[in-house]
Amino acid sequence: MPSRNTKFYSLILMAADFIVLALVFGVAYYVRTQLDHRALLHTVYAREYFESFLTVAPVWILIFASLGLYSSHTYTRRLVEWSRIVLGSVIGILLIIGWEYTTGGHFFPARLVAFYVLIGSALAIIVVREILRFVQHQLFRYGRGVSRVLIIGNSAATTDIMESLSTTHKSGYQIVAFAGPVKLLPPHLGIKHYSYVEDALKCIEKCHITTIIQTDLYDSEDRNHKILGAAQLNHIQYNFIPGEPEFYTGKNTVDVFLGYPMITVSQTPLVGWGAILKRIFDLFFVIITLPFWGLVVLVLAMLQKIFNRGPVFYMSKRLSRFSKPVNLYKFRTMSARYGSKDASIEFEEMGRPDLAEEYRKNHKVENDPRITRFGRFLRDTSLDEFPQFINVLRGELSLVGPRPILPQEVKFNPSRTALLHSVKSGVTGLWQVSGRSELSFEERIELELYYAQNWSFWLDLRILAKTIMVVIRKTGAR
Repeated sequence: MPSRNTKFYSLILMAADFIVLALVFGVAYYVRTQLDHRALLHTVYAREYFESFLTVAPVWILIFASLGLYSSHTYTRRLVEWSRIVLGSVIGILLIIGWEYTTGGHFFPARLVAFYVLIGSALAIIVVREILRFVQHQLFRYGRGVSRVLIIGNSAATTDIMESLSTTHKSGYQIVAFAGPVKLLPPHLGIKHYSYVEDALKCIEKCHITTIIQTDLYDSEDRNHKILGAAQLNHIQYNFIPGEPEFYTGKNTVDVFLGYPMITVSQTPLVGWGAILKRIFDLFFVIITLPFWGLVVLVLAMLQKIFNRGPVFYMSKRLSRFSKPVNLYKFRTMSARYGSKDASIEFEEMGRPDLAEEYRKNHKVENDPRITRFGRFLRDTSLDEFPQFINVLRGELSLVGPRPILPQEVKFNPSRTALLHSVKSGVTGLWQVSGRSELSFEERIELELYYAQNWSFWLDLRILAKTIMVVIRKTGAR
């Protein structure tokens, strides 16, 4: 929700980044040329170096801007901001090195200068931004630069927005009044309540309101025009936030169609270039690591023949993107006579109605008697899932994504599983790094829906890193 304050803060960040880069470039040059007495690779005078910096600095700032480092969506999320600062610094240095290589010119007098700039710029910018964040929060705490808000709405999203903005020292918004049903008003906020929006609009000047946030349109067109007109008359900011959560999940774009603002709502941000980038990364990762996982699969296949009779692999029919059926490659962990029917039916045939009932309730069982001893080892170590890299190569799975569900699991929640399959299923995902088999079916679905609606390349990288730790610790494997 951009405001004058957020735009001003973005300009401050831009100026601060430029100053920090100037200091880091200068210190890196001074340390290597004046304090380090070893011979330099190239003769680059201070004036020439400074002029080159003035050329590079705007490009560096542009890189930061393209990574969203001047957007409130990024600088209000600390870990995301830090990771993009590091990435931006790496890209900036690589561009300079690439320019030196292609033109034959010399920007840095020695390699260490580039190293100092890379490390120094990332660390210094992070530190300065933390200082600015602290100063901003202190100013908010004392009411400086705070937007005084009137919230108007009738949906549950209205309550959620009020709760999120209630910490003024972090959000920069102070909720002054609310117009809508009293049941939606969190009691701890202690703000003015108006049952009728007309009464709330009369207090705009008296309450020093600077922002109106409306979450629902009224049936009366005249009433909606009064709200917008009051904002225009008092020269304050007006924001309309759709109260239905579907409008702010996935990927949304705002355009103008026949002179009207049009919101296009996609089920997931994993469309267009995002999907292409994800597929390229999947192929690159699987091909680069082929010697490792290929050897593991070969050794386990031989052990499977020794310890378990029957087929080495188990082909499990699952549903992936757009509910398309795929044959999932897994090492067989059950006795060869099991796995062809629904688990509840097989438990009934085994004379274990207790396990059949447990499976119908939780869609899993704690101690599955169908699993062999070697199969238990494969499951506990997650080695049974290594053959799924073959599915990734074939384009049937992604490295990261929702867990491929069984065809019979669709009936448990058909509307939610349809949305779940807006993205390609994955070898690993949020379900695996957030409890895995300890999670209930509904909890797993909620996590995977969050992934589908909030995908980012950074989220994939974090999940991959956490998956390695989960597998090493054998957390939640069944």
